[in-house]
Amino acid sequence: MHIINTVLLSFGMSGRVFHAPFIQLHKGFKLKGVLERTKETALQFYPTIHIYKSLEEVLQDEEVELVVVNTPTNTHYEFTKKALLAGKHVVVEKAFTTTVEEAIELKELAALKNLTLSVYQNRRWDSDYSTVKKIVVDGLLGDVVEAAFHFDRYNENLSPKQHKEMPGPGAGLLNDLGPHLIDQALHLFGMPQAVFADIRIMRSISQVDDYFSILLYYADKRVILKSSILVKEAIPAFVVHGTKGSFLKVRGDIQEAALVANQIPIAEDWGEEPAAMMGILHTTIEGKAIRENIPTLLGNYGAYYAAIHQAITHNSPVPVTPQDGIHVMQIIEAARRSAEEGKRILIEP
Repeated sequence: MHIINTVLLSFGMSGRVFHAPFIQLHKGFKLKGVLERTKETALQFYPTIHIYKSLEEVLQDEEVELVVVNTPTNTHYEFTKKALLAGKHVVVEKAFTTTVEEAIELKELAALKNLTLSVYQNRRWDSDYSTVKKIVVDGLLGDVVEAAFHFDRYNENLSPKQHKEMPGPGAGLLNDLGPHLIDQALHLFGMPQAVFADIRIMRSISQVDDYFSILLYYADKRVILKSSILVKEAIPAFVVHGTKGSFLKVRGDIQEAALVANQIPIAEDWGEEPAAMMGILHTTIEGKAIRENIPTLLGNYGAYYAAIHQAITHNSPVPVTPQDGIHVMQIIEAARRSAEEGKRILIEP
């Protein structure tokens, strides 16, 4: 098996929790190192790796094949472009970039250099969303007419991550949690015809948006994407209504909490939600009314890196394409324009 030498460009929560464990466990990857300019935190978890002190040092290392750009969003375009120009494959965290133009340029550069480029939209492999997708794709609700996806949290205080809280490119809740919800909606329903959005600052201490509500217009359905930082009692995160029935599902994926607790994702029951978190299906199948709890599929972030390995070594499709990332950026830009102008924004085909 071809071993892909991989470097993370940071080792905060993203690197430690969402990337390093899956890179380390996959036999086709070697976590060669981490970029830490002032600290060497990664050595506490992976004592044999190399600590790089600059991006230039990473890019000059000819043994490095894959660079994971998991730095603040406002650096994604610059760092990804430099990595591609250096001949490295790239996995870049969400949000892909800060503008549609930047995203398009990176897609074209990767194609020109014949390099693999993918956006890390790990929430496609959440247990809750995977279950919602299966219910919809299997046609258990008939034709979907309305859906509402929520990603809510409660925090009276600001995040200690200043790049998320200070005004500037890539800051705010829409750029932080928005890409998760938008990608899930587009992955399931495709691109909408138009967008209407309300984006607000709700906490008096906030300097960037901490609430958004986005309405996606389709010819045959409406999809609502909503996130707030002031939701003490969460409602179901996924509500889907169709011509035959409805499905309601709370946000129940346990992978992030397990990874934060330093659990290694190797157990047979990895990604298994508690039974109490099952969704409710109320529908009609072959003329029979059904209302029952539906077992939740396993979550599996490791599937993303398994697909990345196949893409690099066998030229298979990447699990999340640059075009997927461009589409997310198009919705974000349309949402901001809609909120500023107070009107529905048409999406160019």
